[in-house]
Amino acid sequence: MKAVPDPTGSVSGTSIGGSGSGTAMIRGTRDLFSRPFRKKGYIAITTYLRTYKVGDFVDIKVNGAIHKGMPHKFYHGRTGKVWNVTKRAIGVEVNKQVRGKIIRKRIHVRIEHVQPSRCREELKLRKVQNDKLKAEAKARGERISTKRQPEGPKPGFMVEGATLETVTPIPYDVVNDLKGGY
Repeated sequence: MKAVPDPTGSVSGTSIGGSGSGTAMIRGTRDLFSRPFRKKGYIAITTYLRTYKVGDFVDIKVNGAIHKGMPHKFYHGRTGKVWNVTKRAIGVEVNKQVRGKIIRKRIHVRIEHVQPSRCREELKLRKVQNDKLKAEAKARGERISTKRQPEGPKPGFMVEGATLETVTPIPYDVVNDLKGGY
């Protein structure tokens, strides 16, 4: 996009001359991209030793210390699926709402800005448990449903042994209060 000068003399898209906030890619990310408390300094070697494969789910978490391959702030905190693996970056497919529809955006992000997602851990664990339950049921000659059911209401009960006690206030006496009677 070409910068167009406005009548005040400042260039649109910049914050020169106090004409509003700029529109740079990392504008407004002072806190968003800052490194966590006690996590500043060198980047852990595991960041570079992790293996990502096509189809893996990853969380995009921007590392403010690495400016190369940094995704736009919109994608920070999003979960996507790996569709391409290159030497220093991976291609991530992320859903983005554009006006009234959700489209799949394919972006390349450097590996310092992604980490493996834990979004499918529970699913994998549940799958193993369901297979185990199905095998046990098949051995008994039964068919079971492995669908998750919502937790129903708690069972009702009667409250017993509760006795009523009538409590009345003591009338306030100013004279006794001043004498220290209370």
